[in-house]
Amino acid sequence: MQVDPLIPMINRIGEFFQAQPDQQAAQKEIADHVRLFWEPRMRQSILDFLTQHPDGQAGTLRLHPLVVAALHAHKESLLPKLSV
Repeated sequence: MQVDPLIPMINRIGEFFQAQPDQQAAQKEIADHVRLFWEPRMRQSILDFLTQHPDGQAGTLRLHPLVVAALHAHKESLLPKLSV
């Protein structure tokens, strides 16, 4: 799945939660939103982007700093579950 359209989507989520005074809680809320409302392919694509670009930046593609922190902090819980 292309990551380009996902970055503006997740950045809007980050901008929404940025106003929350507790940044750790905001990171958890971002991760919870992504886990609950993004399909596994979308989650895998954004995590693959972060693996390739740990700072969340690649050319014109830039993740919101709070999103970068949230994805790093909650990566394990965002990984799609493998079907057995």
